[in-house]
Amino acid sequence: MRIPKIGLLPKIIIAIALGIALGIETPEMPVRIFVTFNSLFSEFLGFLIPLIIVGLVTPAIADIGKGAGKLLLVTALLAYGATVLSGFMSYGVGQTFFPSMISENVQLSQDCEAQGVKPFFTISIPAPLNVMTSLILAFTLGLGIAHLESKSLRNGFSEFRDIITKTIQVVVLPLLPIYIFGIFFNMTHSGEVFRVLSVFVKIIGVIFVMHIFLLVFQYCVAALFARKNPLRMLGTMLPAYFTALGTQSSAATIPVTLRQTIKNGVDSDIAGFVIPLCATIHLSGSTMKIVACALALMMMQNIPYDFQMITGFILMLGVTMVAAPGVPGGAIMAALGVLSSMLGFDEKALALMIALYIAMDSFGTACNVTGDGALAVIINRMWKGKKKQNAGAAEECQ
Repeated sequence: MRIPKIGLLPKIIIAIALGIALGIETPEMPVRIFVTFNSLFSEFLGFLIPLIIVGLVTPAIADIGKGAGKLLLVTALLAYGATVLSGFMSYGVGQTFFPSMISENVQLSQDCEAQGVKPFFTISIPAPLNVMTSLILAFTLGLGIAHLESKSLRNGFSEFRDIITKTIQVVVLPLLPIYIFGIFFNMTHSGEVFRVLSVFVKIIGVIFVMHIFLLVFQYCVAALFARKNPLRMLGTMLPAYFTALGTQSSAATIPVTLRQTIKNGVDSDIAGFVIPLCATIHLSGSTMKIVACALALMMMQNIPYDFQMITGFILMLGVTMVAAPGVPGGAIMAALGVLSSMLGFDEKALALMIALYIAMDSFGTACNVTGDGALAVIINRMWKGKKKQNAGAAEECQ
């Protein structure tokens, strides 16, 4: 009899529940054990973040920049614009509603250290690069590889990307539930967990409403180009939406997304190019969640921020999302470097960001792939109009 595999989301939920249940009344010794584990894991995560950036962003920039023509450029710009727009929408909604939901200051660093419980020992693992250096290095190498069309360098960084992705799958994600268990175990021991959870539930509810609104908005914009009923087009894409809910993978949903996009009247050649590409570079739903969760955690901890800071964060996040690996939680893994370098998040805040994000991972993926269909409708209309102009110009020349 085969034991069914448990997905990452159920593991995270179980870890949070066990952490709360066991942390209510527990002696100091078990708490100290998990404080030690969390200290070691956070050091390893800090070491890995620059490698994630270089390993994922460099080949992603190289692949996009290699020049597959104007269609690639238009698709990439439209996907980036949609991703950034969703980030600003999330910021606007958060600024409007979050202050009334987050009334108490929660110091995560104090809570997660379980009121002075120290680890048995610590190991310092210095990062090979700081985060901003690794970002600039990744952009420089990616653009250079694309310009030189160096096959050896591209192959080398593709293999490095495979190593990083495998490390995330085999090491980070399996240990992540234990890490999050330790975080909530320690927070419960310190007596702050229910304040944090009450905020989490409210934020998740707001984000769920936002992702529905985002899809309706995207298809209303697409309807202006295609002159079709936006709700009918969105209804046609529902099989892709529910497939993504189950698989939590944009890549695994591509065949369904492609089929439903063609049913919305998009030419098969346009759909065949746009849908697989957008599965990698268009992450509106993921960006919306990350911005909302980051804003909520900053408000919880009274971390100062302004519009200029958030603008830079969203613009950089839109680029970083291109590098998200196709595994559950891949987008938040790619975003860790930007969160730490531009918003100043420490390991404890990053851990809670991961927990919040993965709790809604399937909905973000569903939002991403369903939005891909809207972008394909827009690009299809633009390309048809361009073909008509070229045909008219050719007739005039004759």
